[in-house]
Amino acid sequence: MKRARAEILSTRKIGAYQSITLVAPEIAERSRPGQFLAIAMPEGREFVLRRHFSIHQASRRGGWAGTLEFVVDPASGAGTGWLAGAIAHEFLDVIGPLGKSFSYPKRLTNCLLVAASLFFLAQELVARHKRVDMILGGSTLEAVFKPIDAKRLAQTVAVMTADGSLGERGGVLDALPDAIARAEAEVVYAVAPAPILVAVASFCRTNRLPVQVAVEERMGCGFGLCNTCAVPVARKDGSGYDNLRACVDGPVFDPARILWDRWLGGTQAVPATEPVGTMPGGGDGA
Repeated sequence: MKRARAEILSTRKIGAYQSITLVAPEIAERSRPGQFLAIAMPEGREFVLRRHFSIHQASRRGGWAGTLEFVVDPASGAGTGWLAGAIAHEFLDVIGPLGKSFSYPKRLTNCLLVAASLFFLAQELVARHKRVDMILGGSTLEAVFKPIDAKRLAQTVAVMTADGSLGERGGVLDALPDAIARAEAEVVYAVAPAPILVAVASFCRTNRLPVQVAVEERMGCGFGLCNTCAVPVARKDGSGYDNLRACVDGPVFDPARILWDRWLGGTQAVPATEPVGTMPGGGDGA
């Protein structure tokens, strides 16, 4: 983890989002898919907490070496709205990379990615000679992130929109069974709001597919101090559960061990043993 005064190399609008590329060589060198950045707000503003964003790309080689890209939704709040208005050659106070990354499969080759923010992971998997297929979704055409870039990386791309303005009408869950069958997927990666992750995890468990998810949880500090991003996760020995922090113990988790009902406001029995067909994050997997 490093703190840097990072210069904005470029910004660009991509559909409903704003992409920001930073020059931060030390952070870029350490970054792995699934990790995130903590960006400081300007001094004197009422928003004192840093904002946290997944690392969309990290270039460690070639002409873009030492750069990082993250993406903001200008409509999601005042802090992100301010970031969306940043311009090239301004500087941001950045801490990263934070959190635990996705793991890469050792033996399995066919990987299905369910999300709009897994391009960094897709690139790393392709570099390791894995087959990558993707499902992208959004409410409208503007909300689908980089569908053309996805087609350059993946063998197949299923695009779903709620209004049918791009691809097929529906959500990513509607495309999941066919995408898994078509790609002969052996492992699934997903980033999405919790209700979608619950459904993805359930489907994969039923079909005995290893799966990793990156949870979207509101964070205060991003360093494990404030405990606002706690996720209840069952212990492997079935003796109970621990409230793990998404910022340091995640955001990548084995979804079969997350107590979803407890986390999302209900109650849930603790699994007695570690579920079959999982591939915990943070290292090399199956």
